[in-house]
Amino acid sequence: MKTRILPDDLLRALAREHGTPLYVYHLDVVRARVRDLADFDVIRYAQKANSNLSLLRALHGMGLKVDAVSTGEVRRALLAGFAPADLHFTADIFDRRILELLAEVDVHVNLGSPDMVEQYAAIRPGHEVTLRLNPGFGHGHDLKVSTGGPQSKHGIWREQLPEVLERVAHAGLRATGLHMHIGSGSDFEHLGRVRAALTEAALAMGEHLSVLSTGGGLPTPYRAAEARFDVAQYVAAWRETKGEIERELGRRLTLEVEPGRYLVAEAGLLLAEVRATKSSGEVEYLLVDAGFDNLVRPAFYGAYHHISVLGRDADPTAPRVVAGPLCESADMFTQSKGGLVEPRELPHAEIGDLVCIHDAGAYAASMASNYNSRLLAAEVLVDGNEPRLVRRRQTFEELVAAELGCL
Repeated sequence: MKTRILPDDLLRALAREHGTPLYVYHLDVVRARVRDLADFDVIRYAQKANSNLSLLRALHGMGLKVDAVSTGEVRRALLAGFAPADLHFTADIFDRRILELLAEVDVHVNLGSPDMVEQYAAIRPGHEVTLRLNPGFGHGHDLKVSTGGPQSKHGIWREQLPEVLERVAHAGLRATGLHMHIGSGSDFEHLGRVRAALTEAALAMGEHLSVLSTGGGLPTPYRAAEARFDVAQYVAAWRETKGEIERELGRRLTLEVEPGRYLVAEAGLLLAEVRATKSSGEVEYLLVDAGFDNLVRPAFYGAYHHISVLGRDADPTAPRVVAGPLCESADMFTQSKGGLVEPRELPHAEIGDLVCIHDAGAYAASMASNYNSRLLAAEVLVDGNEPRLVRRRQTFEELVAAELGCL
């Protein structure tokens, strides 16, 4: 049984005040995860995990830098108080909107495709760039989050690095950074391969290299019995690699890590209200008012999220499926990969009970949708014992405001 990160009484009060579905984030948990990585020279938050402006402002206050993967994320980071120098833009293409913005705002770029070299040089001649390398292999808890190898669109293929370095020099740019990220959920076996690949590439980068980025992908223990990732060993391994490369090159380098999920996943809860219970054959259902429009990971990846029912931790359990209100069979929070129903040992619940879906701080609100014309849920940030509404629930008028001729 996972312990809820906030008291039940507080969660009930927040649900009464703001309604459900409701995202609740505990900033104390975020601070603890940041401390885990303090021995890196730079912690660069991958804001795609959760880009709420109040959370971004809090991370800026903790001294973090930030990574953006779209025009909107660049603008969010600037609005949250990050200076352009604190920001990296990472992508495999430049669309026309981001090129227009980068021509106005001097943001460092992390290039994931060779064709980006000349496009960037045309708007920022003489600038520094980082190269994202695909080492030829990937890893992750699902193929959809593996970001290395020939089946991944991400990064410059390792054998093309010499050619790309020539293009960088010919375009008048300087490759000062090297970035490698193979996927989410990496283990130490794959970490060893990444360290070796990064070392080989770093030694080929040339005299301008000054920054090594290890990417992100640090695992989060979603299951109650799952052991925590040995972050101290992870940090020590990368500092060792940095030292080896520095000795070979004869100069100091900056070592960055780029966590997203690791910093915020455990800090978030998704609260939903039970609105019906029923059985279909031998399957017993708890039907709640949250769906995959609020948390798509189970439907998309078959991802596991621990689920509890407030006030019923000591009650007897039986196999039950937790499902949402959407007009899709995939709208279940208790399923395995491939969409197979996977009943969970849960207590009996009554209409009006609150179901708590744990570890929903990452890739929940940031991947939310308006499917079935449902409104985006509210978000609350708790700092210590003080809750604050950081995003109100969307209104119907806001939902349709951009549709021409509707109002």
